[in-house]
Amino acid sequence: MRKNILAPSILSADFCHLEQDIAQTVDAGAQYLHIDVMDGMFVPSISFGMPVIESIRKCTDCFFDVHLMVEQPERYIERFAQCGADGITVHAEATKHLHRAIQQIHACGVKAGVALNPATPLSALDHVLEDVDMILIMTVNPGFGGQKYIPQMTEKIRTLRQRLTQMGLETDIQVDGGIKTDMVRSVLEAGANICVAGSAVFGEDITGRTKAFMEILKEYRQ
Repeated sequence: MRKNILAPSILSADFCHLEQDIAQTVDAGAQYLHIDVMDGMFVPSISFGMPVIESIRKCTDCFFDVHLMVEQPERYIERFAQCGADGITVHAEATKHLHRAIQQIHACGVKAGVALNPATPLSALDHVLEDVDMILIMTVNPGFGGQKYIPQMTEKIRTLRQRLTQMGLETDIQVDGGIKTDMVRSVLEAGANICVAGSAVFGEDITGRTKAFMEILKEYRQ
């Protein structure tokens, strides 16, 4: 049975108190930390890179779910693995050699994920579905926090899960963008099992917000 997992995005945390914010959500039950790396090219924003990940790796043994929103991610995969990533996700749109990038991630001893932007069809995964550990369905256009969930993505999640089931695969499906507690059940029902949440977790009462997510994730059985 697939595990339902909460992956708070530290992009929404308070960087003046990053260690404390991380400790609060992990202590309240979050299993992953979602780490958005943006290069200002693949997406308009620039976030952070290896030094931040190396620093927070010293603070927690939580699973580091590193999401590379960068052009030609192959250039950086080995370095991100070295600085503490447990899983690395690359965008299908960002590389000409997706299969090679997946192989490179696995060669570093970490889990490999592939992300799809909202307008990217599932057919982009046709020849790599059996090679990946996780598929990330972007439920907003990447690059900025605080956006609203795109409703059409629910059917995209459902179609992907049906296809994986037909192939006999239990691959994780992660959703990222506009995920709040009032819609967790709908994405789980569609077939997702890893929920990224940023502003819905980090802010006032991180502990309470994390526990609210965890209660829903624990009670739902796929």
